[in-house]
Amino acid sequence: MPINPDTLLNWPFAPIEQTYTARDTMLYALGVGLGTDPLDLQQIPFVYEANLQALPTMCVVLGTPGFWIKDPATGITWQKVLHGEQGFVLHKPLPAAGTVVAITRVKDLVDKGEGKGALVYVERDIRDKASGEPLATLTSTYFCRADGGFGQSTTTAPKPPPIPERAPDAVDELTLDKRAGLIYRLSGDYNPIHVDPKAATAASFSAPIFHGLGSLGVAGHAVLRSVCDYQPSRLTGMRLRFTSPVYPGETLRTEIWREGDRALFRCTVIERNVVALDNGVATLAD
Repeated sequence: MPINPDTLLNWPFAPIEQTYTARDTMLYALGVGLGTDPLDLQQIPFVYEANLQALPTMCVVLGTPGFWIKDPATGITWQKVLHGEQGFVLHKPLPAAGTVVAITRVKDLVDKGEGKGALVYVERDIRDKASGEPLATLTSTYFCRADGGFGQSTTTAPKPPPIPERAPDAVDELTLDKRAGLIYRLSGDYNPIHVDPKAATAASFSAPIFHGLGSLGVAGHAVLRSVCDYQPSRLTGMRLRFTSPVYPGETLRTEIWREGDRALFRCTVIERNVVALDNGVATLAD
């Protein structure tokens, strides 16, 4: 059955309540590569319960609605969906532990035409349960490759910010642990293509791939280290495009360009010379 715009735009997402602990916060940080050097005193606050701090990018694993796109009533051919873009805005630094309530909604649709696919824009608001204060707003773009032609768009696809042609102001390289996917999945994404070689091969990958949102976390680490001096309150948002899978054990080179209160970036897999994350923008606070 084809996409029915009214059905998607009014999809009945239930509120998601999630309690996370200091252990969850440390596990997330380990999953995106913090603590690789256990003597690095700037990384210790993210992986040690004494004066623990949450990484800004951890918001992407909070209050997830699950694989709702797989429901036949969406009209989406879920087997041909790509997670194209991801972003977040932090309204205040994440607490190291707490209980949150998340509300998800389909915000916009773009019909690219028959045979050209469709874009589904999803927004998730995360609030502290006790105070009701907003913590983060997340945005996701899904490219539904087989589902164009339903005849209704509610917006136009925005153009991504171009990467400057000049040399980057900073370059940061981080090598993923070969066990990165095994660790990161414990933050909530149990898709077998990240752990089971047979499942990865069936999905046309040569081996289990690292999670896309995990790669976002690695890029966030690079920005936090290179331009924020490991102060999480200074990284208030990010958005980027996913352009190529990353494999555990590979090295991500993050090139960063400073432009006022933001940093533009892209991430390249050194071993294969492919861009994995592109058109990245990080918003910065003093």
